[in-house]
Amino acid sequence: MKTKMKVLCLAFAISMALSLTACGGGNSADPSPRTLTDPSGAQVTVPDEIDTIAVLAPSLAETVTALGEGDKIVAYDTSSVGLEGLKEDALVLDLVSPDMERLVALKPDVLLVTNMSLYDQEAPYQPLIDLGVCVACVPTSDSVADIQSDIAFVADLLGRKDEGQKLIDDMRAEIDRLAAVGKTITDKKSVYFEISAAPYLYSFGDGVFLNELLELIGAENILAGESGWLSVTEETVVAARPDVILTNVNYIDDPTGEIMARPGWSQVPAVKNGDVYYIDNMASSLPNQNVVKAMEEMARAVYPEYYGE
Repeated sequence: MKTKMKVLCLAFAISMALSLTACGGGNSADPSPRTLTDPSGAQVTVPDEIDTIAVLAPSLAETVTALGEGDKIVAYDTSSVGLEGLKEDALVLDLVSPDMERLVALKPDVLLVTNMSLYDQEAPYQPLIDLGVCVACVPTSDSVADIQSDIAFVADLLGRKDEGQKLIDDMRAEIDRLAAVGKTITDKKSVYFEISAAPYLYSFGDGVFLNELLELIGAENILAGESGWLSVTEETVVAARPDVILTNVNYIDDPTGEIMARPGWSQVPAVKNGDVYYIDNMASSLPNQNVVKAMEEMARAVYPEYYGE
């Protein structure tokens, strides 16, 4: 995310993705092949052998590489460029509107997408499905439990169930460790988490995994009671007087400094006390096993006295 406009487009795509249904799949007339129901609710037929994978979401690309299948990724989206474990010579496609002709020509064994890609079209991947490509859709997850379920699905699809279970077990252990501390905190701090900077403030309320992580570490989201991803006014944040402000904005040079210097924000407790912190953008933006990294950063920023410097 290099520009404000890209952030807004992705935020809009996320909000659209949360309300959409199945975006892939296909039924086989042959009852013998292995079939799975993907997280979007569509039935997909699993190839006997998977040698090539296309991934149109950085969250899924990170999961595939963590499962040990990164060397099979022959195409990925622009937002995944630079991720560890991905080939530099692979085909790179637009995340929101991938070039279908190039995908058809590539004909991967498996295509993994979220419904952020081509979300405004009906059955956009039918040409690939007709060619026998296994197209599986993993919509943006709302909760930690959903994220873990998505990991299990991708692992099962790729024949890496044991590796998937290990990812989930490690994730659960880290979340449980941090949440155990969160349960002991009675004097809870209020938090505003900014994912798009002024003048286009964007954040989240209930029903988003980041809100769940805040609650698990013993904090209170100032937008709890609102629902999903949402635009926010400066007046709303200033009136809420958050104790701590977190941001994962990475498209301006100094996101925390920009917040600290905003006119009219000097008396917000978080700004007045210098409690404004940056949280890793990828870890806090992508619904996969790496959200535990964001959770720990959030915990240390909000409650250094409990979680250590």
